[in-house]
Amino acid sequence: MGKRFDALSADHIAFITQQPMFFVSTAPQTGRINLSPKGMDSLRVLSPTRLIWLNLTGSGNESAPHLANDPRITVMWCSFGARPMILRAYGTARALHKTEPEWATLAAKLPNLPGVRQIVDVAVDLVQSSCGYAVPQMDLLAERPVLRNWANDKGPVGVAEYWATRNTTTIDGRPTGIEANLQTLHHD
Repeated sequence: MGKRFDALSADHIAFITQQPMFFVSTAPQTGRINLSPKGMDSLRVLSPTRLIWLNLTGSGNESAPHLANDPRITVMWCSFGARPMILRAYGTARALHKTEPEWATLAAKLPNLPGVRQIVDVAVDLVQSSCGYAVPQMDLLAERPVLRNWANDKGPVGVAEYWATRNTTTIDGRPTGIEANLQTLHHD
């Protein structure tokens, strides 16, 4: 049932582009493991061994600091549609803040969404597919506009205030590095 690959195939990439959401798992060397659902049009496959995604503002900020501590990552897609499949991409990643030189180049490959905290750049070293036969088949009603509306209503300054009060430390109390983005407000 399960198969392993060294890289994403054309079929895998087509499957990824059809999925309305994905899941990301990271963990520091010690502390809690984080598993986050991600939605919106926030991920791009750059090559069979590289993908990037926008880490949008949320109630927590776990992935970026986890990756700074331990770069291991798993990204997973599962079909809720007619074709049953679970696809996992394993590898290492780094989270880039707006102050980093690669930011502009990578941001140009992604949609301009409000409330972006980081871009996560993933180097894929193993891909695994499995059947997904137990995953329920469901219909997608719509993308939720709540996060986009919230970030647009707050504006860049309001989002930065949220980061400063809610996104500076992980659930385990580690610094998230979001301060780098707060510094860019004075330069925008």
